[in-house]
Amino acid sequence: MTRAHRGPCQSAQVRLAWLYLVGVALVWALGEVLGERTVPTLLLAYAPPLLWLLPAPLVLGVALWRRRGRRAALVGALLALWGAGLLHWSPQQSGDLRVVSYNVLRGDRAGPEKLGRALAALNADVILLQESNFRRPGQRAALAAALPGYRALHAAEVTTLTRLPVQEVRRVPLPRHRRELLITRLRWRGQPLTVVNAHLGTVQVVDALAGDWAYLYRTRAARDEQVQVLARVAAQTQGPLLLGGDLNTPPRGLLWRRLRAAYGAGAHDHAGQGPGWTFPALRVRIDHVLSPDLRPVRSRVLPWTFSDHRPLLTEWQAPGTAP
Repeated sequence: MTRAHRGPCQSAQVRLAWLYLVGVALVWALGEVLGERTVPTLLLAYAPPLLWLLPAPLVLGVALWRRRGRRAALVGALLALWGAGLLHWSPQQSGDLRVVSYNVLRGDRAGPEKLGRALAALNADVILLQESNFRRPGQRAALAAALPGYRALHAAEVTTLTRLPVQEVRRVPLPRHRRELLITRLRWRGQPLTVVNAHLGTVQVVDALAGDWAYLYRTRAARDEQVQVLARVAAQTQGPLLLGGDLNTPPRGLLWRRLRAAYGAGAHDHAGQGPGWTFPALRVRIDHVLSPDLRPVRSRVLPWTFSDHRPLLTEWQAPGTAP
């Protein structure tokens, strides 16, 4: 018997499936390996990962209907699902330290009293807020009043609230911005714990798409310098360390690798489930809590609507604690 000749239509379907698979793999490889090094790969790294899933129904549908290129189409779709975080699943358990990070959008969608009551219900040991420079005088004080038992510490537009003993507070300016790092040395389980609250600058991808490439280059350079400052803080810190905040950084690319090298494991990467989108409008995960010393055991993005971000609730165990 001779094998039936494959027509041009069938060959096109196979090519479509392989083109999709290679395209998804190439997008993720370039965004991960090169990342912010070039503008095109920066755009790939910071683009919403769901974009690469959009062709999947068409490619899979054609492959299944024509029974050609099914394996390549399926692998491409699974790779896109994995890249978007939709296949991410980690076992979870209760931890000894509860840390929340939340960009509250200056209270535009919820007053400090309502926000404070919601935060108090989380029973967190440390609460890291960004864009907490509320628009009306007295709102920071109102938020602190809604969280009895917590001490409120401020730097520029970030706030750290904690019910742990505070040993030291430092504020470090971020380059090319009015923002500051808020570095708080706490006492936890009989030893010092340094907590860094950060709100990094944003990569202005929209401006680049509108043709303002110069602004994109400036924001890229500013973020690079800001991550350098964070790395120096980590290198100079003795004892357990934790970084949390709106880092405006997806979990891929050069800056993300540098942050992980300085601050260790991300809570969601090791103890989260699902995509963990903290900025739902674009379906991206740009808020993080990381530590090189503590072990993450649970990470959840809460479905609050008090801001354009979602709060990230993480739980950690001390070094050497048995799982």
